[in-house]
Amino acid sequence: MASTETKTTDAATNPAELPGIGAGLDALESSHTSRTPFRKTFVDKILPPLVAILVVLVVWQGLISLKIVDDPTKLPSPKAVWQEFHDAWLEGKLLGYIWTSVSRGLLGFCFALIIGTPLGLLVARVRPVRAAIGPILSGLQSLPSVAWVPPAVIWLGLDNSMMYAVILLGAVPSIANGLVSGVDQVPPLFLRAGRTMGATGLKGTWYVTLPAALPGYVAGMKQGWAFSWRSLMAAEIIASFPDLGVGLGQLLENGRNASDMAMVFEAILLILFVGIAIDLLIFSPLERWVLRSRGLLVRN
Repeated sequence: MASTETKTTDAATNPAELPGIGAGLDALESSHTSRTPFRKTFVDKILPPLVAILVVLVVWQGLISLKIVDDPTKLPSPKAVWQEFHDAWLEGKLLGYIWTSVSRGLLGFCFALIIGTPLGLLVARVRPVRAAIGPILSGLQSLPSVAWVPPAVIWLGLDNSMMYAVILLGAVPSIANGLVSGVDQVPPLFLRAGRTMGATGLKGTWYVTLPAALPGYVAGMKQGWAFSWRSLMAAEIIASFPDLGVGLGQLLENGRNASDMAMVFEAILLILFVGIAIDLLIFSPLERWVLRSRGLLVRN
């Protein structure tokens, strides 16, 4: 008691410590009512990538203007690439390229989630299954997605089912392994508390295990989408067929066949744009929500 009173008296008599204590209490709060000013968001989030893009464009144009690279079949000018975008837009093809690939990628990723989630829970909670399948999942995750394209074409033919099969084989191991990692990091105290409150079996999985494993699960989903997108691009590049439509991978292959580097750069930039857009619009907000709900993301 004397020790407690001494600490209280010291804090009260030393006003210099009070701001530090207040700052610590403020940092513990996970809910914020004030909205971040747009100027701060612009300076911190929007301006840096815009500056980076501007620097890349300046260097790119500099290589052309200074004749460091004067062969347009190797490096087209930014103006030529922009003209390729402009022509595709006027012809009404640009959005079609994007939608063909994005619709396949998102649908295939949803299928991968439906398969990878229960598979990850099964591997995480059943030891014999983990011993049998765990190493295989890790091996499949390290296998290049392009390796699945030839057998998928032979098994399923040149149609969309082949595309989805390649996406599943690329994404399911990452999603399952991410969930396994998240479940492994759930504190045992949470599971015991859930069982004490009657959360057992499927109820315990839904109300205790999955929410507690969300950080690892979200990381697995994010990586799974990256594998989905790369797998789809590999499938579209290798297994080109008129009936499949022209996606971004097919556009890239068309540019290579025609030795049209402006078209090649158009496809590369569109693939990059879609990957960044999906991450910014879906996975980054989801990741921030998970971290903020656990008090791990505090805005200053």
